[in-house]
Amino acid sequence: MPPDHLIPGVLWRRDPLGEPAPLVVDSPHNGTDWPADFDHVVTEAELMTSVDAYVDELFGHAPAVGATLIAALFPRAYIDANRAEDDLDLALIDGDWPHPVNPGEKTEFGMGVVRRYILKGRPIYDRRLSPDEVLHRLETYHRPYHAAVAAAIDAAHARFGRAFHIDCHSMKPVGNAMNVDAGAARPDMVLSDREGETCDTAFIETAASLLRDRGYRVAINHPYKGAELVARHSDPASGRHSLQIELNRGLYMDIETFDKTDGFDALKADLSVFLDAMAAFARDPRA
Repeated sequence: MPPDHLIPGVLWRRDPLGEPAPLVVDSPHNGTDWPADFDHVVTEAELMTSVDAYVDELFGHAPAVGATLIAALFPRAYIDANRAEDDLDLALIDGDWPHPVNPGEKTEFGMGVVRRYILKGRPIYDRRLSPDEVLHRLETYHRPYHAAVAAAIDAAHARFGRAFHIDCHSMKPVGNAMNVDAGAARPDMVLSDREGETCDTAFIETAASLLRDRGYRVAINHPYKGAELVARHSDPASGRHSLQIELNRGLYMDIETFDKTDGFDALKADLSVFLDAMAAFARDPRA
């Protein structure tokens, strides 16, 4: 299905089919269009460990329920849309960075807005990046992605007086050395709202109940609490609600070959039912 809007190499957007709902779904980490200036020194297989492969497909039913669906085409290892612009590791920069920085906890593991490591102890580059290179990535990829998400949420809010946003990701089945839960087996799904900051309780509780009713083990805010996309685009007091969802890759893909497994179709079917119900909730949260 061709997108309704495309910025080559950056993102695509699919608009609602039929009657719109105040629901926006986005997938910022499934991109594998490797930019020409991404002169990494790691293998493509190593890069793929950072890709949320097939997440845009798994949530592909979103337009059919009236939601807007947005997905990144660029890889998160190049520039990460789910990190703030100032979440930057200055050890990666060659020269003076012209803006303030505010590195977060993930940056200590080499996973800031521009990643330093692809895996623990495995640098992505054999050099430091110039400020101009990083600014190019922010201006060409990061900012247009956030602008697209903001525009979709703004449009839903203008029409309905409210907007609900689901930011979609995948996670490794076991936390690795770059995560706070290193060595721990993970649940099937993790829903996050930054400990209650980014959406009304009813939104995340409804989502969790629907997924648990389908038989999935669902955790809330651990080991993921939600990052830049839900933080930046939410304001529950004004009717803008965002939650993050992480899918365990073991449900639907081979984590070594990155191929879909037999579980893919079943998960996609369950997520389609989930999206139907979440669109109904967005249309009438009081029902």
